[in-house]
Amino acid sequence: MSDLQLRQQYDTVANAIRYIREHARQQPELRDIAAAVHMSEHHLQKVFSAWAGISPKRFLQFLTKEHARAALRASQDSLSAALDAGLSGTGRLHDLMITCEAMTPGEIRQSGKGVTLFYGTAECPFGLALIGWTERGICDLSFFQTDEEAAAKQVELSQQWPQANLIKDPQGAAEYLARIFPVQPSPGKLHLLLRGTNFQIKVWEALLATEPGQFVSYSQLAQAAGSPRAQRAVGSAVAVNNIGFLIPCHRVIRESGELGNYRWGAERKQAIHTWEQGLCQQTI
Repeated sequence: MSDLQLRQQYDTVANAIRYIREHARQQPELRDIAAAVHMSEHHLQKVFSAWAGISPKRFLQFLTKEHARAALRASQDSLSAALDAGLSGTGRLHDLMITCEAMTPGEIRQSGKGVTLFYGTAECPFGLALIGWTERGICDLSFFQTDEEAAAKQVELSQQWPQANLIKDPQGAAEYLARIFPVQPSPGKLHLLLRGTNFQIKVWEALLATEPGQFVSYSQLAQAAGSPRAQRAVGSAVAVNNIGFLIPCHRVIRESGELGNYRWGAERKQAIHTWEQGLCQQTI
């Protein structure tokens, strides 16, 4: 599939998700959703199901607060068990093993001095993405709607690493994203380079213990990070996560079952949920 086709498919699914979310209480039929995205019912069913692994109708069920609350209840024990078992540094998305290390305060103060930072943009299932990496691992993964937004992110990246040698590598970016989002699930390993405070890193490591299709509340995440009363600080740590998807801050929702905010947009957050729910369905 070409980059243009991939972007068009994501845009179609994102628009369908937006319509379904806005009209969930009315329980729209497939014909209503198809008309909203200017597509035939058959074609929408095919594209949506191929992309997400579930039908639009099935997706409607995942939008209910009851479903979200049940997922939160289920995650309480499983998250604790994962952390107790020392799984905070691993993830199992497509059998993709994720390991990580944190930059030291001294390294952060040096602002990337002596570091070569590669970066590039490419299409992925969730639209345009920018990824940055060093020889020690991935340090940034962000999503965008337009090339202009990606250009602004490149400026931000240079400001975060002012002393680093930045090298644009679109081919390397495409290869990394192909490993993260393979056409066919395949095992592999990825290493992340985390840049944050000790507390932020604890929160991000707790997120790495969650599984596709699992939700976690801010209070559960605070408990997992060892600071049960620091829900506000947990929210801040989630908000400043620079490695989207791989550090799955999209799995954090409100206690009420509401989706909540997301750095890269509510529709994209729901799109990732949908995609992961489809993966879960395929493994049942």
